[in-house]
Amino acid sequence: MRYILFLILALLLAPAFALDWEDQQLFEGNNGTQTLRVISNTDTAIFAPVIQSFLQSHPQLNIEYNVASSANVYSSFRSTPDAYDLVVSSAMDLQLKLVNDGFAQPIEDIAHPAWAKWRRSLFGFTLEPASIVINKAAFKGLPTPGSRQEMIEVLRENPEAFTGRIGTYDIRQSGLGYLFATQDARVSETYWRLTEIMGSLNTQLYCCSGDMIDELAKGTIAISYNVLGSYASARSDVADKIEVILPSDFHNTMMRTVLIAQTTQKTSAATLFLRHLISSRWSKPDTENVSLPPLTTQQDNSQRSIIALDPGLMVFLDAMKRKTFIDEWESAIIQQ
Repeated sequence: MRYILFLILALLLAPAFALDWEDQQLFEGNNGTQTLRVISNTDTAIFAPVIQSFLQSHPQLNIEYNVASSANVYSSFRSTPDAYDLVVSSAMDLQLKLVNDGFAQPIEDIAHPAWAKWRRSLFGFTLEPASIVINKAAFKGLPTPGSRQEMIEVLRENPEAFTGRIGTYDIRQSGLGYLFATQDARVSETYWRLTEIMGSLNTQLYCCSGDMIDELAKGTIAISYNVLGSYASARSDVADKIEVILPSDFHNTMMRTVLIAQTTQKTSAATLFLRHLISSRWSKPDTENVSLPPLTTQQDNSQRSIIALDPGLMVFLDAMKRKTFIDEWESAIIQQ
């Protein structure tokens, strides 16, 4: 009955913001009397163990978990901020923009590394690298690329093996894809060369890491660029078919972040959930099914470029800069 009521509520809210939900679920505590509404771009299968571990220690709460693309999470929350209590997203730039525009509530007395928070309102709780992921069978007899330059070389030398069989984010649709692309362009001299070569080979564009991983496992595509390594590593069902590669030149690493809505009337309960996310308690052995890598206390790899949680993230959100970047990207990746 409570699940039916939840579906009715979702239908009633739909006209307020026409959103194509990827998933909506209600997680109930044993004695849940208050429900936190979370909007997120993290797949339910990936995030459910985190929620369940929280409810084990806070059975008085329920979690209404709504999943959409990172771009839709941002748009929906800006459109109807009263509809949610917390926002979880991998699109760090869009999250920081929400904070900058006054949509987040500052939370005091949260012990957290300075580099993983912004204005006491936005908190990183994972470190997740962008990866190259390959279909193992497709690379039989071919060199496995360990860097961007090596990926360029294998694509150039074997066009017949990769035409129509490369995948990456459609950065016009994916907030995370846009973040990874702009950060790549800032850091790597090879990004545009790689993008042009991928475009010449009829690269397939995707909204989400999960879709790319599915296509890799089926062999529809042979290689994907900038896939979330955490999602690929979590797919034990296809582990024998795919391989996750962290580029040896550098790999952009994003922080999945969380904020509490400025308008929420459930600040105390929302703060409990936020503390749970950033505490790494959910990474202990009793929640070993959690596949999200927790935030470490130090930046421990010189080849890992952790995307800084600072105002520089908003540079490419400027309308003109975004249009210029996407125009250049379209010219490189869509060569028709």
